[in-house]
Amino acid sequence: MMPNPVRLFHITAIDNLADICRSGALLSKNAGASLGINYQNIAHSGAQSARSGRNVIDPPGGSVHDFVPFYFAPRSPMLFSINSGNVAGCDFRQADILHFETTIDRVTSTNPDFVFYDRNATLRYSEAFTDLSLLPSKVAWDLITESPRLDGYCKYFHNNFNNERYIDRMERRQAEFLVKHRVDLPSMTRIGVINRSKAELVREILVETGIDLPVEVKTDWYF
Repeated sequence: MMPNPVRLFHITAIDNLADICRSGALLSKNAGASLGINYQNIAHSGAQSARSGRNVIDPPGGSVHDFVPFYFAPRSPMLFSINSGNVAGCDFRQADILHFETTIDRVTSTNPDFVFYDRNATLRYSEAFTDLSLLPSKVAWDLITESPRLDGYCKYFHNNFNNERYIDRMERRQAEFLVKHRVDLPSMTRIGVINRSKAELVREILVETGIDLPVEVKTDWYF
């Protein structure tokens, strides 16, 4: 069953937080580049190349890199890949990554230009939608929220080719909600980190940059 409210999660390196705070928003890759912001990369280069050339349905139009990406659950396959050292050129591990949390209601109340995908938006066969009434039926909530759960979300995401139900679980677990250009930081509900020392570090950055957001240790969001 689809959660209510529908929470959204965006991951980034803690090293990017000061620049994000100075911008006052999460920026799309293209918007950040236009401002000369050099964020630390945590993504697969091949996937980033594919996303830069992947056009989004119009409206809202543009490419995937014109949008701020969110997952529908924390503890994503992408975070697992980072922590396993499988992202070329990325030396970060999961302790170096934070989660921004928000909800669909909060982001769409300030930015109506959005699109969501039924699976990883990088995939050419993923389907895009702009009608929120389709959200309960187009996203695989049965997989995302089934037991065993951590903070309401299934602990597992790997494919299992011996079980038809889980043949494409990983890509469906990476269904995305994309918001065009920017999402202002007041739209966030909190920041989640892996432990207390990282929470202290993040709080220091927020104080230094004048941003008021709750910071919580959320071990269930990590591996």
